[in-house]
Amino acid sequence: MSAQVTCSIAGSVATVALRNTERRNAVSVQLLRELSEVLGDLEASPEVRVVVLTGSGSAFSVGADLAAPPEARSLRGDSVEGDTARLRRAGRVVQQLHHMPQVTVAAINGACAGAGFSLALATDLRIAAEGAVFNTAFLNAGLSGDFGGIWLLTRLLGAARARELFLLPGKFDARRAAALGLVMEVAPDGELEKTVEGIAGRLAASAPLAVRAMKQNLLDATTVPFADYLGPETDRMVRCFHSEDAREAAAAFLERRRPVFTGR
Repeated sequence: MSAQVTCSIAGSVATVALRNTERRNAVSVQLLRELSEVLGDLEASPEVRVVVLTGSGSAFSVGADLAAPPEARSLRGDSVEGDTARLRRAGRVVQQLHHMPQVTVAAINGACAGAGFSLALATDLRIAAEGAVFNTAFLNAGLSGDFGGIWLLTRLLGAARARELFLLPGKFDARRAAALGLVMEVAPDGELEKTVEGIAGRLAASAPLAVRAMKQNLLDATTVPFADYLGPETDRMVRCFHSEDAREAAAAFLERRRPVFTGR
């Protein structure tokens, strides 16, 4: 059985590719298991500073493959208990992606729908090829949504926009996704990889300890009350201030050169 997720590392940037290509990178049980294993290895790696998630072929991920054989799907219809247990396990992959210590970037190269849409929402930054197409899609299939998509989109775009996109599903293109604030940049078709490399390189060149601390601040800002947020934010700020990287940043500023960060 061929792998449905692959990972390549160049410098401090890891690129994770969904490769269930014949099924347009549908989120099979195998794909989700392999994705969880790859993400687990990456989140434990101090050398990896940025994780790029993309799809192979013409799609990012079309979500669930309702035409796939039952053994390839989380929802099989065998029993309520079985489907619930499998879908809860599958949903943990999105949580794992969302909470990774590294900055995550979705390089959306094509169709991005359903559970695949939720995977993209779980990343920190999203960049789309001009030909990419988006759709929440769940309601068209008579389903209410999974993989935290509504939770994530509500925090990204607000409750009104989340209601619009989930209650009135339909295809929309990359330009509309950018206008909504769903993606940060639209790259011409054929230039997505180059655009993502530039942004990932910029992130990878930043101070690693500060980036990880800032990401935790950003995560906390969506879920923690303000009074509870301020203490951990202060603790992270002080730890970063006492790091070698902060001293290097100050020295580089005074010497008018680019800083070289080591993550210490």
